[in-house]
Amino acid sequence: MTTLALAARPGGRVGPLGMAGLVLLAALAALPWFSGAFVQHLAVLVCLNAVMVSGLALVARCGQLSLGHAAFVAIGAYASVLAARHWGLSFLPAMLLGALASALVALLLGWAILRLRGVYFVLVTFAFGELLRLALLDGAALTGGANGIAGIGAAQVFGFAFDTRERFYGLALAAALLSLWMLHALFRRPLGHAMDALADNPALAESTGLNVQRIQLLAFVAGCALAAAAGALQSRYIGYVSPESFNTSVSIGFIIMLVIGGRRSVWGPLVGAMVLTPLPELFRGAVQTQHIFYGAALIVILRFLPDGLASLPRRARQLWSRDAA
Repeated sequence: MTTLALAARPGGRVGPLGMAGLVLLAALAALPWFSGAFVQHLAVLVCLNAVMVSGLALVARCGQLSLGHAAFVAIGAYASVLAARHWGLSFLPAMLLGALASALVALLLGWAILRLRGVYFVLVTFAFGELLRLALLDGAALTGGANGIAGIGAAQVFGFAFDTRERFYGLALAAALLSLWMLHALFRRPLGHAMDALADNPALAESTGLNVQRIQLLAFVAGCALAAAAGALQSRYIGYVSPESFNTSVSIGFIIMLVIGGRRSVWGPLVGAMVLTPLPELFRGAVQTQHIFYGAALIVILRFLPDGLASLPRRARQLWSRDAA
């Protein structure tokens, strides 16, 4: 039901973009049965990255780009792990607590900075991400400092342990589907149209009576909470967290995934995650080549597909209709 809702148009028909999304999801769902451990591992990371980038998509929908998105992933990861260790919380309550902690921090930060636009907003979120990373490094008594926290147990939901790669993949895929459904449900409602108006022309949107700050703050808080939930999932999958796992380069990676996938498309976070998540493994030992690929891909996408790879089915359909006419 959720998958069909993602693919359907408002009139109930499945469009070309929805069909392409269904094909992607079917391929992801079939991976555990037709692939080895390495591909399964990459598929888990794709799903987790899709959730994280979905959170960034909410922020970007209002016309802002955050260079501190990885910091909110870190808040969710550390808060959930520490809550489980010190308070004995099970996985779901600990994950919800991590999302709540991230939402609270985002509420306070957003209230202070969301009046900033463009490069000023980017610089402040960058500074926040670096400050949080340094705080995690300095708080060794609680966070383990540079050594991080190891030996994190597997996620358990209602007594069922996701302690194998295949089991955890089901949990990660469900989280990715849920995050995409949330984007779909939000973007097709009046609030989603209001966010588009803010991104296109904030002054004009405010002149029509929209509460710009409230809408931006809601999107920022929701996006950071979603990123935190993904951080909690990631910590249980990898079994380890450290400050260096959430540095600025990780946030830049999220932005690139979103731009390449399509920042205004429901499917953009998933497409971007599927394209870019395997690259570090493909370019292992050739980091400079990886950066060159990132730069070239961004130039090509921004020049020829400004709406990202997720817009390819729609663009192909438009070209086909034009040629047929």
